[in-house]
Amino acid sequence: MRRVTSLNISRVKDPSFRGAASEDASDVTQWLQQLSDGAAGADQGVYELLYRELHRLARSHMRREVPEHTLSATGLVHEAWLRLNEQHSTRWQNRGHFMAVASTMMRRILVDHAIAKRAAKRDAYLEPLSTTLVDRQGPALDRDVVAVHEALLAFEAVDPRAAKVVELRFFGGLEIDEVAQALNISTATVKRDWTVARAWLRRELGG
Repeated sequence: MRRVTSLNISRVKDPSFRGAASEDASDVTQWLQQLSDGAAGADQGVYELLYRELHRLARSHMRREVPEHTLSATGLVHEAWLRLNEQHSTRWQNRGHFMAVASTMMRRILVDHAIAKRAAKRDAYLEPLSTTLVDRQGPALDRDVVAVHEALLAFEAVDPRAAKVVELRFFGGLEIDEVAQALNISTATVKRDWTVARAWLRRELGG
């Protein structure tokens, strides 16, 4: 993938922005294929096409951060996009594949920020991690995102697919059917993986 050097992100700062590109699934796939091939202008096309979805994903991630976080949802989208464009060997399969990787990038960015903050303020108070953390949906209080991240990394070694379900469901805020579409699996499989993942993480975080 060709690295972006002149992407015009100023035109899409507003979450209500609707790009000129069609939102038809086949068109999304075609744009992503061109992006994988390094076609000129494909990066701008994909960014405009999927910006609203990326912003929704970023808002879901930010709901689990402290209100005074230095990153906004828009800033998180921009940082994630820059990292996505460093994935030179990635062959984008479809919208779901792209959004799944985008969610992972956003989580890593927030973890990096949390680690940097922890290093700068080692004596700062961190709220004790609740055993019901992975059961809570919607707005949340201050969390130790590093602990959750490390637990999820450990779970990936046990069950990579279920870990990805957690990535999209908990961090990304996707619904069951959206996760199923993104991972190309059935909703029943998503529900089963989600149940297994919650039990495993609850045990790890509770310990």
